Amino acid sequence: MKNIELTVNIRHLAVEELPEDERMLVEKAIKATDNSYANYSHFRVGAALLLDNGEVVIGANQENAVFPLGLCAERTAIFAAQAQKPQHAITKLAIAARNEDGLVKTPVSPCGSCRQVILEIEERYHQPIRILLYGTEGVYVIESVRDLLPLCFVDDSMR
Repeated sequence: MKNIELTVNIRHLAVEELPEDERMLVEKAIKATDNSYANYSHFRVGAALLLDNGEVVIGANQENAVFPLGLCAERTAIFAAQAQKPQHAITKLAIAARNEDGLVKTPVSPCGSCRQVILEIEERYHQPIRILLYGTEGVYVIESVRDLLPLCFVDDSMR
């Protein structure tokens, strides 16, 4: 038997420790929570991504009474960017969330579906996407979605 150990490197920083462009991206993700349609869960998520040309695209979760028909903030931002600017790679993605009490203390992480979509974008453009997960107690900084999805399934997995 062989034991395989997987490690994940996640840095925890105060917002003030982030570079200016990342602080701006986090602020846009927080503001994007205002665009959420969360009449059922009352859990509002905002995402802001940075393209390699410097443009920012935002997204917000959109719920539906038929729950599987809703869409997460991360995917609304990614799909909007891909539909409008497919020639530009996504370099960074910030995510923020709030509930009825306000912004969450501990950063929330993308769901499995969003992780797979982010992974596909990394594969498509052959570069990692830096992920910033905001909480009032700090920001988790992750260099690639592969750190959140270490045993991932990509196109090369089928070869």
